[in-house]
Amino acid sequence: MATESSESPPEAPDPTKKSRAGRNLPAALAVGFSLGISIILILLFVPKIWYGLVAVAFAVATWEVFKRLRDGGYQIAFWPLLVGGQAIIWAGWPWGTTGILTAFAGTVLVLMVWMLLANGIHRAPENYLHNLATSVFVLAWLPLLAAFGAHLVVQDQGAARVATLMVVVVCSDVGGYAFGVLFGKHPMVPAISPKKSWEGFVGSLVVGTSGAVGCVVFLLDTHWWIGMILGPVLVVCATLGDLVESQVKRDLGIKDMGTLLPGHGGIMDRLDSLLPSAFIVWAVLTALL
Repeated sequence: MATESSESPPEAPDPTKKSRAGRNLPAALAVGFSLGISIILILLFVPKIWYGLVAVAFAVATWEVFKRLRDGGYQIAFWPLLVGGQAIIWAGWPWGTTGILTAFAGTVLVLMVWMLLANGIHRAPENYLHNLATSVFVLAWLPLLAAFGAHLVVQDQGAARVATLMVVVVCSDVGGYAFGVLFGKHPMVPAISPKKSWEGFVGSLVVGTSGAVGCVVFLLDTHWWIGMILGPVLVVCATLGDLVESQVKRDLGIKDMGTLLPGHGGIMDRLDSLLPSAFIVWAVLTALL
């Protein structure tokens, strides 16, 4: 008489389970693909909408960061950050970097006064320096760096410059993810981001630099060596930008800044590496083209 096997049948793979890199991979790929296609269509047919897209994204990101900081006990000035952040981004369209820096300085002045008088004239503000410094940090971290990314589109070959930013960052992310999953054994900065490895960083350098060379040659029609400069510098800055957000989230005791994008977290969780990268692409291409 046959006996039943004591072994349970193998479980079917669960598509909702996270990958070794800590993501819900199918959801992350679907969201990333959709965002990528949308940006490509915008750059091909209506590139100036890029300004509006950046402005909306950073309005949402400002709200996400504000909520997380508020929950963590920080008192920052939301409305000056939101309105001033929009002014910083949009001022770059007609007035370039002069407009961006003027709007930034003006918003800092507004923050100084706003937080000084937040409790009225008869009550001194609490933790004024601490909260003001945090507010100025958020202003510089989000809209100031984003403004340089938005400004790319109104420069010569603007759509190609924005595409270069997006392609190289994606290449850096893909290279880092693939090499990290396949070969990652040596943690880079385990105290800040345990999943980052030196092998993943090498993958980011290889794939990101290859993408940069391809972009400057085929999109910008210029010298290949510019890509050899842009690629490594951008990868290093993108990695550091990711680590900055990781440390902010570690300080706040949270995993993600938001939940808007399945498999990714919030808007801010997708912008962490793009923020310093936007400035680097603007600076390198402005200097060398």
